[in-house]
Amino acid sequence: MKNFNLKIFFTFLIVLIFQSCTNHSEFDQNWKQIDNILDTIVEPSFNNVELNIIDFGAKADSTFDSNEAIQNAIDECSKNGGGKVIIPEGNYFSAGSIFLKSNVNLHLQNANINFSTNSQDYLPVVFTRWEGIELYNYSALIYAKDQENIAITGKGILNGNATNEKWWPWKGRTEYGFIDGMPSQLDSLSRPRLLRMNISQAPVEERIFGNGYYLRPNFFQTINCKNILIDGITFKDSPMWFLHPVLSENIIVRNVKVEGHGPNNDGLDPESCKNVLIENCEFNTGDDCIAIKSGRNADGRRINVPSENIIVRNCKMLDGHGGVVIGSEISGGCKNVFVENCEMDSPNLDRAIRIKTNTIRGGVVENIFVRNIKIGEVKEAVLRVNLLYEPKEIGERNFIPKVKNIYLSEIKSNKSERAFYLEGLENSTIDNISISNSALNGVGKENIMNNVKNFSAENVYVNNELYKN
Repeated sequence: MKNFNLKIFFTFLIVLIFQSCTNHSEFDQNWKQIDNILDTIVEPSFNNVELNIIDFGAKADSTFDSNEAIQNAIDECSKNGGGKVIIPEGNYFSAGSIFLKSNVNLHLQNANINFSTNSQDYLPVVFTRWEGIELYNYSALIYAKDQENIAITGKGILNGNATNEKWWPWKGRTEYGFIDGMPSQLDSLSRPRLLRMNISQAPVEERIFGNGYYLRPNFFQTINCKNILIDGITFKDSPMWFLHPVLSENIIVRNVKVEGHGPNNDGLDPESCKNVLIENCEFNTGDDCIAIKSGRNADGRRINVPSENIIVRNCKMLDGHGGVVIGSEISGGCKNVFVENCEMDSPNLDRAIRIKTNTIRGGVVENIFVRNIKIGEVKEAVLRVNLLYEPKEIGERNFIPKVKNIYLSEIKSNKSERAFYLEGLENSTIDNISISNSALNGVGKENIMNNVKNFSAENVYVNNELYKN
């Protein structure tokens, strides 16, 4: 009998060892996908031609409008096969949008461009997405549609000049509207009007906003573009989201610094994008540092293009609602996100890794891999998954979201309210969450895990004690 019990014990031990090795093998195998993704991301190249904006009439004078000169240089460069448009050292002013064109690298040489805060300078309206919904609205400060091989490189500052007096107060205006406690005159309010047009699927060409509607533009936006590079630039004080590629692919954002603490000042929001590399960047924002999206509600399902194959590495996240976030405009789905070798640390950073959606959004979020993350302090949780986001939002609640296959390894955290805060649904559990080889200390409260299936923790210590499932 004794030998029989020992046999059972060793058999059980071998099974555990085999499962552990198998899990590690699968984890390592999944990370090998990065090489395949990187092989598809090719940095755009440009002709060895340089055009200087000074030759087109620009002046390094913060009171002189150089917008037309910059645009003429870009247009001329693109028309003749492309190259670099040089912005030499100095301070410049742009009273309106800069429209990037194919095969042009806008190259700053220790230059600063200050953008106008007069909303009329960003008209006429252009086709855009605003919080995941298609419409015609103010142009982004830097905008491109249907272009290939475009870049902003060099050293310098692009400043949107948004403040508590300019752009940012639009969110608080009565005309802007709100969701909770909906006012009666819905069609006279900008945001509720747009949400209702999304619900009814009004033709996009009828969704004309812009002047009088107080929907702030993004700083940088591409629509349906390929081969995009942003390298070395600092972005400051955007009216709303900072970097917002939409329906674009083959994107590199490298050595970029984003600073802005206004409302909805997300740092980088790839939306319905494929093959994206974000590396060596710093985010200090008033909203999510990185927020991956794929369209909101009916528009997201109609367009039905996920965000996929996204790599975030060697980045630093300071203030913000979340370090790397997926959602909430995620109706088109998201898959294959890899986050590694990042630092996240601020008493004003709410979460490290966050997924947010609801039964109006729907969408499938799957295959999220995170490793080697150093967290000094976050307010709420190291991992936050919320399928009950914005519970008072209007709309049909028949679109069941799904979140599955989330893998975290080698996470070190010094302080957070909770380690894990996971809220699934009874009819859609959060499925297959794996945490391994991690030390989460300074945790003040018990974890919350509702409607979670297949949660595993291997060699995970919380407040210096081995965590038990």
